[in-house]
Amino acid sequence: MATPRQAPADRFSQLFDHFYERLVGRLDRLERRNPLSKRTTQLVATLALSLTIITSGYGGYRVYRRRKTERDQGRRLIRRNSGIRSKDGTRTIYVPYKNQATKVVIHTTKQSTFDAHRRLFLSPPKETGMESGVPPTNIKPGLNMAFLHQFGALMNVMIPRWRSKETGLLTTHAVFLLLRTYLSLVVARLDGEIVRDLVAGQGRAFVLGIAKWLSIGAVSSYTNAMIKFLQSKISIAFRTRLTRYIHDLYLSPQLAYYKLHNLDGGVGQEADQFITQDLTLFCDSAASLYSSLGKPLVDVVTFNFQLYRSIGPLALSGLLINYFATATLLRKLSPPFGKMKAVEGRKEGEFRAMHARLIANAEEVAFYAGGPTEHVLLDQGFRELRKWMEDIYRIKVGYNMLEDFVLKYSWSAFGFLITSMPVFLPTLGGLTREAKSLATGSSGTVGGASPLPNVSSPNDRSGGRMKQFITNKRLMLSLADAGGRMMYSIKDVSELAGYTSRVYTLISTLHRVNADAYYPPRGTHPELFGLADVQGTLHKGFDGVRLENVPVVAPSLYPMGGEELIDNLSFVVGPGDHLLVTGPNGAGKSAVSRIVAGLWPTYRGLTSRPRHEGQDGIMFLPQRPYLSPGTLRDQVTYPHTEMDMQEAGRRESELQAVLEQAKLGYLLKREGGWDTRKMWKDVLSGGEKQRMGIARLLYHEPRYAFIDEGTSAVSSDVEGLLYETAKSKGITLVTISTRASLKRYHSYTLTLGLGDEANEYEFLRIGTAIEKNSVEKELQELHERLSQVDEWKRRRKEIDEELSKVWIGEDEILEVEVAFSEGGVQQGHEG
Repeated sequence: MATPRQAPADRFSQLFDHFYERLVGRLDRLERRNPLSKRTTQLVATLALSLTIITSGYGGYRVYRRRKTERDQGRRLIRRNSGIRSKDGTRTIYVPYKNQATKVVIHTTKQSTFDAHRRLFLSPPKETGMESGVPPTNIKPGLNMAFLHQFGALMNVMIPRWRSKETGLLTTHAVFLLLRTYLSLVVARLDGEIVRDLVAGQGRAFVLGIAKWLSIGAVSSYTNAMIKFLQSKISIAFRTRLTRYIHDLYLSPQLAYYKLHNLDGGVGQEADQFITQDLTLFCDSAASLYSSLGKPLVDVVTFNFQLYRSIGPLALSGLLINYFATATLLRKLSPPFGKMKAVEGRKEGEFRAMHARLIANAEEVAFYAGGPTEHVLLDQGFRELRKWMEDIYRIKVGYNMLEDFVLKYSWSAFGFLITSMPVFLPTLGGLTREAKSLATGSSGTVGGASPLPNVSSPNDRSGGRMKQFITNKRLMLSLADAGGRMMYSIKDVSELAGYTSRVYTLISTLHRVNADAYYPPRGTHPELFGLADVQGTLHKGFDGVRLENVPVVAPSLYPMGGEELIDNLSFVVGPGDHLLVTGPNGAGKSAVSRIVAGLWPTYRGLTSRPRHEGQDGIMFLPQRPYLSPGTLRDQVTYPHTEMDMQEAGRRESELQAVLEQAKLGYLLKREGGWDTRKMWKDVLSGGEKQRMGIARLLYHEPRYAFIDEGTSAVSSDVEGLLYETAKSKGITLVTISTRASLKRYHSYTLTLGLGDEANEYEFLRIGTAIEKNSVEKELQELHERLSQVDEWKRRRKEIDEELSKVWIGEDEILEVEVAFSEGGVQQGHEG
């Protein structure tokens, strides 16, 4: 008979022999069934292996070549400041990352998405108390219906669909939050066991508990790190969605980036502050709120259930009453953090705009030696911001004292009372039999009335009480931490309401600008020539430029009305009808180009222009030449990039010809090639900047072009060559200038600011008898004025003599001699 130690080994040996015999038999049967010989099988296997190696190597080589091609393409596109555009509208750009190029695919927002979201931002529910999507001044950012509506609207942008990347991040984050709660329960129980074993002197169990503690600590550390990492990823994902959404609205064909600053006024000059800083703070706050509210809520429910089983319903009722009392107290005494954060963001934007204005006008300020004045203005702006922030910190001192005392010390003292109930009041304690038996000193019944045979020793009862108390204490501490974070989150939600209000205001204003959804305030009529009073039509698709009974109005910020410059302006420019617009300053010359471009609204009448820019459309050259960041190539092709240039089939040799025609051919050699990147606004002179604008005009070759003082810094001979070159390419020119020498290059003149009221105009063909009579009439008026100079001088002398006498009575005249000196005015009189 085998020994107990040998029996398992014998059984294992028998099983192994049986398995081996079956395997050998199976192989024999397969060999008998195989029609191929052993050598043929080896050759087939060798051939299959060789093909596998060759195919894998070729596939790996193709992957390597594709990645190398992408890296080379990325380096070239980065150097040329370009990208790749697909047919569905997505754009692929490359950004430098660790000495290589990383591909980034940008998906544009569809117009249908904007149309679907517009009702959320422009037609909110009536209970929010908002009109046109913008929160009025009488609604303070805080926990109200307006905040819920605004945050819900933004969530539709941040999480566009359930199967999006953001949903996956939130779900993964929630899993780790639940795992962290479970680990907290395990740690609470393990903490009690370690203290029990330490008190009982059980060394082996104590060491084993320490090992378990370290193992769980490693998992908990990883969980905490992933929670913070996923929170950052959620914040970046939210910001990416909102930034791309805002950029698509901000840089839309409706010119929102211009109207937002010059017409609407809802955001004003703080758009950069809204998009950069406020948007970042909102995304960080929203991501942290998910963690600060989600995990504490799960913790509160879980820990309360565990404490209910441990300490009973009476203690749990006390905890719930404590929660509601604390929440009510903090809610009543909480300052309006949302409103304060919103005001702080506005003041931050104003201070930032001051610095941006100084940077944009640094040269002009330097010429005027205006540094001290700008210094005073910047100090004043910072002083207002500092004062407001100090007020916020001063208010937070008292609130933080109350918050810490209530959430830390009061809750801790209350927690000690609750955890002591199973010890001092076991009849009111928990529901578990083990907890009651440990508290009463028996293993059977409560209070020891009918003890069971197995009675615990005093050390066991002491250790059990210690374990129960430590476990309950750990649960209470975790519960206090979770409840405290929920109470702290009231302040976080208030601050989030302030950020939400600002981001919502930005997006709603952008929607309003893109949709031209302007309405007068309730109970009022629209202001004359206000944005709610636009009744004209801007028609795109006309072969020419036409204005029919269009009032030229300098618009004001919504909802105010604008200033009328010309009552009704009408003219038509067809192909080859070159027009020169002239007149005194302030007559509305540049306003005509702004109305045709769609920058200013057509309040009445009809404005017609070509539809597209480029060879079949119209192009505008503003007074201040704009040089974009990028390469020298980008300066010529702007607003097109190298990607657009390649799609159009244009070559760099054509760009070289364009520079030669614009008298800038030397730039290519002087600056070092087409891929040179510089701050071109500082490199090129004033005349070179204006000629670069003409180079862009010659590159795009539109049918019509508005040139607003585009050659004022160019010499007359070069100016003539530029105009003749543009006309030879079939470009119909509409020039805004006061130079009379430009008449020779145009067919018509539009003179604004005629008459006493300065709102009359005259549209004439150059060279006709009417135009000559008009010039002769103007010369005659000048000669008549010159002939009256002597009369004016005599009259001035008489007025000076009259002013030198002061009448002090009917027959008494006091001669006054006025002498001006550095010390003041000295008066002498004759007695």
